[in-house]
Amino acid sequence: MKKNTIVIATAILFVVVFIAAASIYKSQKDKALSSASLANIEHVQRDYSPKMGPLDAKVTIVEFFDPACGTCSAFYPLVKQLMNEHPGKVNLVLRYLPLHTNSDVIVSIFEAARLQGRFWETLELAYKTGDLWIEHHTAIPEKFWAQLGGLGMDMEKLYVDAQSAEIAERIKQDLRDAQQLKVSKTPGFFVNGKPLVHFGYEQLKQLVESEVAANY
Repeated sequence: MKKNTIVIATAILFVVVFIAAASIYKSQKDKALSSASLANIEHVQRDYSPKMGPLDAKVTIVEFFDPACGTCSAFYPLVKQLMNEHPGKVNLVLRYLPLHTNSDVIVSIFEAARLQGRFWETLELAYKTGDLWIEHHTAIPEKFWAQLGGLGMDMEKLYVDAQSAEIAERIKQDLRDAQQLKVSKTPGFFVNGKPLVHFGYEQLKQLVESEVAANY
Protein backbone atom coordinates (compact mmCIF):
# COMPACT_ATOMS: atom_id res chain seq x y z
CA MET A 1 0.00 0.00 0.00
CA LYS A 2 2.81 2.34 0.96
CA LYS A 3 4.63 1.46 -2.27
CA ASN A 4 1.53 2.30 -4.34
CA THR A 5 1.21 5.64 -2.55
CA ILE A 6 4.80 6.50 -3.39
CA VAL A 7 4.27 5.56 -7.04
CA ILE A 8 1.12 7.70 -7.27
CA ALA A 9 2.82 10.64 -5.55
CA THR A 10 5.78 10.35 -7.90
CA ALA A 11 3.48 10.29 -10.92
CA ILE A 12 1.61 13.39 -9.70
CA LEU A 13 4.89 15.19 -9.05
CA PHE A 14 6.07 14.31 -12.57
CA VAL A 15 2.86 15.72 -14.08
CA VAL A 16 3.15 18.92 -12.03
CA VAL A 17 6.78 19.40 -13.06
CA PHE A 18 5.93 18.73 -16.70
CA ILE A 19 3.08 21.26 -16.70
CA ALA A 20 5.27 23.88 -15.01
CA ALA A 21 8.09 23.30 -17.49
CA ALA A 22 5.67 23.53 -20.43
CA SER A 23 4.22 26.77 -19.06
CA ILE A 24 7.67 28.30 -18.64
CA TYR A 25 8.66 27.22 -22.16
CA LYS A 26 5.47 28.71 -23.62
CA SER A 27 6.01 31.99 -21.75
CA GLN A 28 9.61 32.22 -22.92
CA LYS A 29 8.60 31.44 -26.50
CA ASP A 30 5.89 34.13 -26.45
CA LYS A 31 8.36 36.69 -25.10
CA ALA A 32 10.90 35.70 -27.75
CA LEU A 33 8.34 36.19 -30.53
CA SER A 34 7.30 39.58 -29.17
CA SER A 35 10.90 40.70 -28.78
CA ALA A 36 11.76 39.57 -32.30
CA SER A 37 8.83 41.54 -33.72
CA LEU A 38 9.62 44.69 -31.77
CA ALA A 39 13.25 44.43 -32.86
CA ASN A 40 12.00 44.40 -36.46
CA ILE A 41 9.38 47.12 -35.97
CA GLU A 42 10.39 48.87 -39.20
CA HIS A 43 9.06 45.85 -41.10
CA VAL A 44 5.60 46.03 -39.51
CA GLN A 45 4.39 49.17 -41.33
CA ARG A 46 5.19 50.87 -44.61
CA ASP A 47 4.15 54.38 -45.66
CA TYR A 48 2.49 53.09 -48.82
CA SER A 49 0.19 50.61 -47.06
CA PRO A 50 -3.61 51.13 -47.19
CA LYS A 51 -4.97 52.68 -43.99
CA MET A 52 -8.46 52.88 -42.50
CA GLY A 53 -9.42 55.07 -39.58
CA PRO A 54 -8.05 58.25 -38.00
CA LEU A 55 -4.38 58.87 -38.77
CA ASP A 56 -3.80 60.21 -35.25
CA ALA A 57 -5.16 57.09 -33.53
CA LYS A 58 -2.76 55.84 -30.87
CA VAL A 59 -3.55 52.17 -31.51
CA THR A 60 -2.76 50.63 -34.88
CA ILE A 61 -3.78 47.16 -36.01
CA VAL A 62 -1.55 45.85 -38.79
CA GLU A 63 -2.90 42.87 -40.69
CA PHE A 64 -1.02 40.74 -43.19
CA PHE A 65 -3.73 39.27 -45.40
CA ASP A 66 -4.42 37.22 -48.52
CA PRO A 67 -7.56 38.13 -50.52
CA ALA A 68 -8.24 34.43 -51.20
CA CYS A 69 -8.03 33.58 -47.49
CA GLY A 70 -11.41 32.66 -46.04
CA THR A 71 -10.31 33.47 -42.50
CA CYS A 72 -9.18 36.94 -43.62
CA SER A 73 -12.63 37.48 -45.10
CA ALA A 74 -14.30 36.35 -41.87
CA PHE A 75 -12.09 38.58 -39.71
CA TYR A 76 -12.55 41.75 -41.79
CA PRO A 77 -15.93 42.74 -40.24
CA LEU A 78 -14.64 41.72 -36.80
CA VAL A 79 -11.68 44.07 -37.10
CA LYS A 80 -13.99 46.88 -38.19
CA GLN A 81 -16.18 46.08 -35.18
CA LEU A 82 -13.16 46.46 -32.87
CA MET A 83 -12.47 49.86 -34.42
CA ASN A 84 -16.09 50.91 -33.94
CA GLU A 85 -15.96 49.86 -30.29
CA HIS A 86 -13.13 52.36 -29.75
CA PRO A 87 -14.11 55.31 -31.97
CA GLY A 88 -11.23 57.56 -32.92
CA LYS A 89 -8.69 55.46 -31.03
CA VAL A 90 -7.88 52.58 -33.41
CA ASN A 91 -6.88 52.43 -37.05
CA LEU A 92 -6.06 49.62 -39.46
CA VAL A 93 -3.11 49.12 -41.79
CA LEU A 94 -3.22 46.34 -44.36
CA ARG A 95 -0.17 44.46 -45.61
CA TYR A 96 -0.14 41.90 -48.41
CA LEU A 97 0.78 38.27 -47.94
CA PRO A 98 -0.56 36.51 -51.07
CA LEU A 99 0.10 32.86 -50.27
CA HIS A 100 -2.63 31.29 -52.41
CA THR A 101 -2.02 30.69 -56.11
CA ASN A 102 -2.70 33.86 -58.16
CA SER A 103 -3.50 35.93 -55.07
CA ASP A 104 -0.66 38.26 -56.03
CA VAL A 105 -2.61 39.13 -59.20
CA ILE A 106 -5.68 40.02 -57.13
CA VAL A 107 -3.52 42.17 -54.85
CA SER A 108 -2.14 44.05 -57.87
CA ILE A 109 -5.74 44.83 -58.85
CA PHE A 110 -6.36 46.19 -55.33
CA GLU A 111 -3.38 48.49 -55.67
CA ALA A 112 -4.49 49.65 -59.13
CA ALA A 113 -7.97 50.31 -57.73
CA ARG A 114 -6.40 52.40 -54.96
CA LEU A 115 -5.00 54.74 -57.60
CA GLN A 116 -8.61 55.43 -58.55
CA GLY A 117 -9.75 55.82 -54.93
CA ARG A 118 -11.55 52.47 -54.89
CA PHE A 119 -9.32 50.29 -52.72
CA TRP A 120 -11.74 49.55 -49.89
CA GLU A 121 -14.68 49.04 -52.23
CA THR A 122 -12.61 46.56 -54.26
CA LEU A 123 -11.45 44.72 -51.15
CA GLU A 124 -14.98 44.39 -49.81
CA LEU A 125 -16.25 43.25 -53.21
CA ALA A 126 -13.51 40.58 -53.28
CA TYR A 127 -14.56 39.26 -49.89
CA LYS A 128 -18.24 39.38 -50.81
CA THR A 129 -17.82 37.54 -54.13
CA GLY A 130 -15.08 35.11 -53.15
CA ASP A 131 -17.21 32.10 -54.07
CA LEU A 132 -17.29 33.36 -57.66
CA TRP A 133 -13.54 33.74 -58.22
CA ILE A 134 -11.86 31.34 -55.77
CA GLU A 135 -11.76 27.67 -56.71
CA HIS A 136 -10.06 25.07 -54.51
CA HIS A 137 -8.10 27.81 -52.69
CA THR A 138 -6.86 29.18 -56.02
CA ALA A 139 -7.69 32.69 -57.22
CA ILE A 140 -9.02 32.95 -60.78
CA PRO A 141 -8.15 36.53 -61.81
CA GLU A 142 -10.32 36.48 -64.94
CA LYS A 143 -13.37 35.77 -62.82
CA PHE A 144 -12.49 38.54 -60.39
CA TRP A 145 -12.10 41.04 -63.22
CA ALA A 146 -15.66 40.16 -64.23
CA GLN A 147 -16.93 41.38 -60.82
CA LEU A 148 -15.42 44.87 -61.06
CA GLY A 149 -17.72 46.56 -63.55
CA GLY A 150 -20.05 48.07 -60.96
CA LEU A 151 -17.42 50.08 -59.08
CA GLY A 152 -17.23 52.90 -61.63
CA MET A 153 -13.53 52.54 -62.40
CA ASP A 154 -11.67 53.13 -65.64
CA MET A 155 -11.09 49.49 -66.52
CA GLU A 156 -8.42 50.11 -69.13
CA LYS A 157 -6.40 52.21 -66.69
CA LEU A 158 -6.99 49.63 -63.99
CA TYR A 159 -5.53 46.89 -66.17
CA VAL A 160 -2.47 48.94 -67.14
CA ASP A 161 -1.78 50.08 -63.58
CA ALA A 162 -2.07 46.54 -62.25
CA GLN A 163 0.95 45.57 -64.38
CA SER A 164 3.16 48.38 -63.05
CA ALA A 165 6.61 47.71 -61.65
CA GLU A 166 5.89 49.91 -58.63
CA ILE A 167 2.94 47.78 -57.57
CA ALA A 168 4.94 44.59 -58.12
CA GLU A 169 7.70 45.95 -55.88
CA ARG A 170 5.25 46.84 -53.11
CA ILE A 171 3.96 43.28 -53.08
CA LYS A 172 7.52 41.93 -52.96
CA GLN A 173 8.36 44.28 -50.09
CA ASP A 174 5.36 43.10 -48.10
CA LEU A 175 6.43 39.50 -48.68
CA ARG A 176 9.96 40.31 -47.52
CA ASP A 177 8.64 42.04 -44.41
CA ALA A 178 6.35 39.11 -43.60
CA GLN A 179 9.31 36.76 -43.87
CA GLN A 180 11.41 39.00 -41.63
CA LEU A 181 8.61 39.05 -39.05
CA LYS A 182 8.11 35.28 -39.37
CA VAL A 183 4.50 35.68 -40.50
CA SER A 184 3.73 32.54 -42.49
CA LYS A 185 -0.07 32.36 -42.26
CA THR A 186 -2.94 34.74 -42.86
CA PRO A 187 -4.33 36.71 -41.27
CA GLY A 188 -1.32 37.78 -39.24
CA PHE A 189 -1.93 40.60 -36.76
CA PHE A 190 0.20 43.13 -34.92
CA VAL A 191 -1.13 45.77 -32.54
CA ASN A 192 1.21 48.70 -31.96
CA GLY A 193 4.00 46.44 -33.17
CA LYS A 194 3.12 43.60 -30.81
CA PRO A 195 2.31 40.30 -32.55
CA LEU A 196 -0.85 38.32 -31.91
CA VAL A 197 1.03 35.24 -30.73
CA HIS A 198 -2.03 33.06 -30.11
CA PHE A 199 -4.52 33.46 -32.94
CA GLY A 200 -8.18 34.08 -32.26
CA TYR A 201 -10.72 36.89 -32.16
CA GLU A 202 -10.86 37.06 -28.36
CA GLN A 203 -7.07 37.19 -28.22
CA LEU A 204 -7.02 40.02 -30.78
CA LYS A 205 -9.74 41.86 -28.88
CA GLN A 206 -7.78 41.58 -25.63
CA LEU A 207 -4.59 42.84 -27.28
CA VAL A 208 -6.41 45.83 -28.79
CA GLU A 209 -8.15 46.66 -25.53
CA SER A 210 -4.90 46.45 -23.56
CA GLU A 211 -3.25 48.89 -25.99
CA VAL A 212 -6.21 51.26 -25.83
CA ALA A 213 -6.07 51.19 -22.04
CA ALA A 214 -2.32 51.82 -22.08
CA ASN A 215 -2.47 54.74 -24.53
CA TYR A 216 -5.63 56.63 -23.53
